Amino acid sequence: MRISDIIEEFIKELFDEEDSIEIQRNELAEQFNCVPSQINYVIATRFKPSQGYYVESRRGGGGHITIKKVNNTKSDYYLHIINNIGGEITSQEVDILLSDFLTYDIIEPKEAKLLKVATSDNVLQLDKEEKDKVRARIFKNMLLNLS
Repeated sequence: MRISDIIEEFIKELFDEEDSIEIQRNELAEQFNCVPSQINYVIATRFKPSQGYYVESRRGGGGHITIKKVNNTKSDYYLHIINNIGGEITSQEVDILLSDFLTYDIIEPKEAKLLKVATSDNVLQLDKEEKDKVRARIFKNMLLNLS
C-alpha cells in the first residue's frame, strides 16, 4: 500500500465517530514520516467536494485543516457529485469516486463495475482532451439514472 493510501485510510477512520475532524498538517506528516506536502496531496485528491467532503485549510502554526463530511441521501449525494465533476473527469478520478461509493455503500459492486467499464479508456478511444469530456458526460448521465 502506498503512503497516500495509508494516510487516506487513517483520515477516513477519524470520521468513524464524527462528521467533522481537525488535523495538524505537520503533526500528521511527522506521524507518517513524510513531508507536509504529501498530506496536502492526499487531502487535495481524496477529500474533494465531489467526493463528499468540505475542506477548510489555514496556513501557519503547522497547517490546521478542518475536513467535514457531507451527509446526504443517495440522490443528494449523486447530485452533489454530478454538480462538482465539471466538464471533464479522468479515469483515475472515476476510480477514486467509485471506491468511495463502494466504501460508503452508495452503489453496489455490479453498478461500480458497469460505471468503470462504460467510462474506461478502452471504450473511449478518443484524443485525451475529448476523452475526459465524454467520460464526464457518460458518468454524470449514468449517475442521474441511478438516483
